[in-house]
Amino acid sequence: MILGRNVLDMNIKSEKGFTGVDIAISVVVLFIFVSLIAMLSYNINSSSKEIEYKSEATYIAIDEIEKFKNIAFEEIEDVNKDTESKNITINGETTQITFGKKDVNGNIIQGQQAIVENGNETGFYKTIFVEDYQDINSEKIPNLVKKITVQISYMFKGKEQKVELYTILSKES
Repeated sequence: MILGRNVLDMNIKSEKGFTGVDIAISVVVLFIFVSLIAMLSYNINSSSKEIEYKSEATYIAIDEIEKFKNIAFEEIEDVNKDTESKNITINGETTQITFGKKDVNGNIIQGQQAIVENGNETGFYKTIFVEDYQDINSEKIPNLVKKITVQISYMFKGKEQKVELYTILSKES
């Protein structure tokens, strides 16, 4: 029994405080946790900005489509895929509309316009395409139906993003 008692009475080291290993492990765990929270916060903010830009581009495209819906068909009756620009009266205000053109690969080669608000560029660009239904189907009568496509483009994270909406306008009898 003497041997057992001596082992219990020995005070090999104090168990008070933290060791260097304990602190190092807690710093690593804290660093990982903070990094994950920061990354999550960045991703949420980035997604929020992407949604904000896409919503703004969609709003601009809808606004442009609505302008065309409010004009008389006669204003665009003679517009086709070869028309470069035209003065159009929208809600009593004459505006020059530049129409877009694409190459054989579908790349825009003409007609992209910067959108300006209060004298400042917004970073959004619009391109308006007008197609006569006869351009799509040669068997159809010309100047009865027009397809108006509005494409809004903008840069996000170094890549071009696009929102494209279209509407069909027809000549009323």
